Amino acid sequence: MDSPDQHLDYKELAQRINDWSRSLGFQQLGITDTLMDTHEERLMEWLNDGFHGDMDYMEKHGRKRSRPAELVDGTLRVISVRMDYFPPDSESIQAVLDRPEIGFISRYALGRDYHKLMRKRLQLLAHKITAETGEFGYRVFVDSAPVLEKPLAEKAGLGWIGKHTNLINQHAGSWFFLGEIYTELPLPVDTPSAESHCGSCTACIDICPTHAIVEPYRLDARRCISYLTIELHGAIPVEFRSLMGNRIYGCDDCQLVCPWNRFSTPSRESDFLARHALDAPDLVELFLWDEQTFLNRTEGSAIRRIGHRRWLRNIAVALGNAPRSDAIVSALNSRLGQDAMLDEHIEWALDQHR
Repeated sequence: MDSPDQHLDYKELAQRINDWSRSLGFQQLGITDTLMDTHEERLMEWLNDGFHGDMDYMEKHGRKRSRPAELVDGTLRVISVRMDYFPPDSESIQAVLDRPEIGFISRYALGRDYHKLMRKRLQLLAHKITAETGEFGYRVFVDSAPVLEKPLAEKAGLGWIGKHTNLINQHAGSWFFLGEIYTELPLPVDTPSAESHCGSCTACIDICPTHAIVEPYRLDARRCISYLTIELHGAIPVEFRSLMGNRIYGCDDCQLVCPWNRFSTPSRESDFLARHALDAPDLVELFLWDEQTFLNRTEGSAIRRIGHRRWLRNIAVALGNAPRSDAIVSALNSRLGQDAMLDEHIEWALDQHR
């Protein structure tokens, strides 16, 4: 990294960075140091328990995830930002979950892929800082590298990590994305959130369909529907299929019931608005999409990352959980014999209707 100007007023610069971030559409910004000892210990325990499942990348980079200066040489501070994403035009979550013939997609994935939008905005923020300070060392991250984004955001004062392991903000709930700038600038750090404000509430633990929150603040990803529908490449364990209901990409149940989300604000970003009516899609129609239709309808979306095969796998499970209809049985039968892994899920779904 380059050496920053030692004559800068870093307190004033931090305030200007905060102002710039709001002009770029971020709802909040905080700055923290790189000391992550407590969080590193928790991460190692989580990995040792095998709670990361097949997400080998969680341990691939060793302790670089909890040591920012080892990931990006010279890092002194982390600028952490959040951006609201809840799409105001989307169908009610509960209304979708109550209709098993339609599919539920996590609300963060209904619009355009947030990675590109937030990375571009963070890059613009870095350019504004550069114009003020001259060239300095930095790297921008949006869920794109071994970064402990939620602990860093907590240390930067953006909220606290709730019992469901998502970050919660006292004034904004949890429907927001996080992003970071690792920098060598010795900016003044913000005060972390003093404590968890979850209290005795266990709503998120109680609602989890697959009991993935094994105890407060500890999530077994192997049981989580978001992991099962997005991260898992192979067959979904039979024990979880009937519990998944009509959730075909992610799960928002723990956020849906969190009382702090009564303070959340819908996104003002047009890119996060629901696209292609995927906020309440017909399962049979989705299952009949060929691969090209899938690619066309998910262009620019985070959904595309799972590919057509896993998309069909997830929908087959949801069709198995839906009330029987000739249309469902016909759709399931129409895809038999195309892929061994998919066949396993289709056969399971057909068994539910026999």
